[in-house]
Amino acid sequence: MKCLHTESNPDAAREQSTVSKRPAKKTPPTRTAANPPRRFVVGVSGASGAWYAQRLLAILLEQGHEVHLVVSDYGKRLLFDESGIKTIDLESMCPGFYKSLSATQRADATRRLVLHPNKDVGAVIASGSFLHDGMVVIPCSSSSLGAIATGSGSNLLTRAAMVTLKERRPLIICHREMPLNLIDIRNMETLALAGATICSPNPGFYLLPKSIDDIIDFTVGKVLDLLKVDHDLKTRWEHHDAE
Repeated sequence: MKCLHTESNPDAAREQSTVSKRPAKKTPPTRTAANPPRRFVVGVSGASGAWYAQRLLAILLEQGHEVHLVVSDYGKRLLFDESGIKTIDLESMCPGFYKSLSATQRADATRRLVLHPNKDVGAVIASGSFLHDGMVVIPCSSSSLGAIATGSGSNLLTRAAMVTLKERRPLIICHREMPLNLIDIRNMETLALAGATICSPNPGFYLLPKSIDDIIDFTVGKVLDLLKVDHDLKTRWEHHDAE
């Protein structure tokens, strides 16, 4: 059997969406004592949806926040197959944002994107003493969903999620697989009862999306709302006149 990597076309995939090439926000909010930068954990597992993760990362970083990123082994394959990413770093994950920065700004953004190997279960994000403002698993596979729900912290992504739950911090699970079987449904129930928010990437069409980017922004905007992060993405039903 041939490896899927040799048959995929990452260049073509990148051309299908401009999501990773766009600046995240035209005017990032001013950081003050009343509006300080915050710290988030982002996990990427092996379900389809690399563009969701890339868009979320770009927005959080452009707004000046600190992001601790952990990618599972299958998440690395996902990033390659869908976005052609071979090396996980700021330039590869957020090329549009990266290109918009000066050298000094790139150094600062690179410092704020902290990368953690998935096998390093002793990393800081695996400790409850590590303070952060919430974790998002985007996309989340059924395998990672089940591991988190059953307390199987055999890798850093799932352990960090479990620690987030026990410390009563926001844990947002963007499970991106369908249809659901009974195991998935019960795992979601377990996590919801434990305090997690299940935020499946289901697009709303009432805002009449015109591109894949619009659909991606709808889901990412929902995630940012749950993190209480300001954004200007098109997600709100407002100022629409009744017929």
